[in-house]
Amino acid sequence: MNGYGEGLPAYRTIRMTAQDGPIAAFADEEAWRARERYPTIVGMGLPAFVAARESERGGWEILGSAADAPQGIRDSLASHFRRLAKEAGEAGRAGDRKKCRAAYEKLDWVAVDELTVLGTRYRVVRVEQFIRLGPDGPEPPRPSDPDPGEVGEAYRLPGRLKGFVIDPYTGTGLAEGLLKFDLMQFVLKAGAAPPEMRGDSLRAVETHPGGVLLPAEFAIAECGKDGRWKPHSRPAPSPQAARDRLAMDFRVMTPIREQLDTHRGAETQVRGERFPRSPLTRTGRVPAGRTTSSLGACGPVLLRATDPARHGDAASAARSCS
Repeated sequence: MNGYGEGLPAYRTIRMTAQDGPIAAFADEEAWRARERYPTIVGMGLPAFVAARESERGGWEILGSAADAPQGIRDSLASHFRRLAKEAGEAGRAGDRKKCRAAYEKLDWVAVDELTVLGTRYRVVRVEQFIRLGPDGPEPPRPSDPDPGEVGEAYRLPGRLKGFVIDPYTGTGLAEGLLKFDLMQFVLKAGAAPPEMRGDSLRAVETHPGGVLLPAEFAIAECGKDGRWKPHSRPAPSPQAARDRLAMDFRVMTPIREQLDTHRGAETQVRGERFPRSPLTRTGRVPAGRTTSSLGACGPVLLRATDPARHGDAASAARSCS
């Protein structure tokens, strides 16, 4: 028994609904086939972080793209409040301008991960990253994954994270719902991480037992001589954006990094002009709490005690809502 009776809170539920339209149904069918072809789920290592604000309609709205470190998100929030302060000043709302100014000045000097400004809660949210693996390696992009960018122009398109609402009440297809269930049980294995990090992972299963899957992102994966796959790039919002990053790496960074001579450097640059052969890995981002979950009674999870924080003070940035 869970003690909730019939009043189970939304963050502890997984709503699976019939998907509207042929495209959504096709995407759900693809997700189901992926469970069979790429049955193994592995973490991508370090988490990522996003800024989110609580929505009046429920859930938490993501304000922009993800960052590798929480300080990058705090800086993004400071820029957000600077913009709000400017708009308030132009509209003659001196009181609102003063409050927004106080918020961004605090973020400039203090490692704050949650604050309320003009009646709205803002939060630095931790998200987990994972991939599916099968006998032939990482899962590539699915036909239903949006890929609207032209070659070399994908960076101009907005990412899919901005505007996404972290809301457990939003229904998903059967396959994605089962993926959430799988990820709710996903914790760091003993020996795969320091004991403190594994302890955080285990505690998160209790404090944040719900979760929402964020839009898929994409990265380049590289197969080493030992047959093991490893990330070659940071996640990108679309398959074409990931290809473009690899092409740029071939054209610019690889000749420098590998200290190639003129002839070999030219060959590598030509490769950068062609379609990259490295497979694109479909990566899912999970608001952290325990791998499908980053939702607890107080909303999406903030930083863990073992996450990197400003000035190396991880403890000051840790939060709990157990």
